[in-house]
Amino acid sequence: MTSADLDSHRNIDARADGVGEGFLSWFAERVRMSGCQVDLTPLNELRGWAFDEATGNLAHESGRFFVVEGLHIRTTYGPVREWSQPIINQPEIGILGLLVKTVDGVPYCLVQAKMEPGNLNTMQLSPTVQATRSNYTRIHRGGGTKYLEYFTRPQAGRVLVDVLQSEQGSWFLRKRNRNMVVQVDDTVPAADGHYWLSLHEIRQLLRVDGLVNMDTRTVLSCLPDSFLAGPGGALAEEGMAAAIVRSVSGEGRPHHSAAAVLSWFTSAKCRHELAVQRVPLRGLPGWRRTPEEITHDDGRHFSIVGVTVRTNHREVAEWNQPLLYPQGRGLVAFVVKSIGGVAHLLVHARFQAGLLDIMEMGPTVQCNPENYPGARPEFLDYVLRAPAERIVYDTVLAEEGGRFYHSQNRYLLLEAGEDFPLEVPDDFCWVTAHQLTTLLRHGYYINVEARSLLACLHSLW
Repeated sequence: MTSADLDSHRNIDARADGVGEGFLSWFAERVRMSGCQVDLTPLNELRGWAFDEATGNLAHESGRFFVVEGLHIRTTYGPVREWSQPIINQPEIGILGLLVKTVDGVPYCLVQAKMEPGNLNTMQLSPTVQATRSNYTRIHRGGGTKYLEYFTRPQAGRVLVDVLQSEQGSWFLRKRNRNMVVQVDDTVPAADGHYWLSLHEIRQLLRVDGLVNMDTRTVLSCLPDSFLAGPGGALAEEGMAAAIVRSVSGEGRPHHSAAAVLSWFTSAKCRHELAVQRVPLRGLPGWRRTPEEITHDDGRHFSIVGVTVRTNHREVAEWNQPLLYPQGRGLVAFVVKSIGGVAHLLVHARFQAGLLDIMEMGPTVQCNPENYPGARPEFLDYVLRAPAERIVYDTVLAEEGGRFYHSQNRYLLLEAGEDFPLEVPDDFCWVTAHQLTTLLRHGYYINVEARSLLACLHSLW
């Protein structure tokens, strides 16, 4: 157990009002029992992984899991028009599945305390099932995935959500996961490492730094409308609080119709020229490879590092793998403005080279500020200078610990000041939370960072 694990548990006690003592004791015990060691390991020493002699791409000897390769991008979007970068190519589709059950009108979700090698605090709350295809088909020759049958055999429960969604388009090449919610009526015992937690409690835990993992957040954002009304009480029903309630529930009139939002988004995709080409990792311009890692020449953005993992809480007790290591903490923020008494989120039509359809709707600001010493992304400085009284939500949350090493973003919901304009640049649009939730019934509209913030917004009422 690390000091980060201890700090995480203290944060639960301090920030998660209304979370039962049963869960707090259970999670503390899981943390205490977590025997996990993650050591940085030179890339040249990763067992089972090797650089291809011709391309320099880094791949597993089985041909499965994922490959680190190169990407070259040319675009008319943004201040940087051409660059090269490493990217993770993981073409298989994984399952992110959440079992839900209603007891006396209260929805419960079956979550698990899961260790991932890239987690800063080791143990986080993940969905019932969180598994790549390589893992649940047991390419690693380890143990099976608990509860998998509920998501591969729909007759085991009622499917409420089943949609393909993207993951981080700046670091993954066309990565998709099947986001699923399955409702059960029969009693399903919680296996070792799993816990039935009320939906209200999970949303309270979204206020705890680094606890609810990215995969849980994306599935929570996809929950149907019937799960959005919660016990409430966190916000008074006046001002921005009431505007957020109307935004989530679909009450009131949106600034733009659904058809107008889709037309804006289609226009944004057609306005820019984008060319993305897969290239060899060997000799990638602007990047250098050492025996230990692959890094950018200026030390910014990210690097590719290797780790050796030993644990008693996964299907396999020991393994090696590469991870993408971001430099510094990122910032992910929605500017929120009440328009006609309904809270609207300032959505950005965001280009990310690894997305299947190149563009998805993202937050107002999504970047690592340290990567922009010169030209700054639109609205970044507005968010950074926001007074504390306008911040509605502010929590540091982790990204995918199975592929990224110590990747964290500060997630913010920020109330716009009176001076914030209603008219915004062409690549931005005011959209209600309910409109975004409706779009999540389909894949490839809302990026994973915006989905995380949408789940956080739902936690406010």
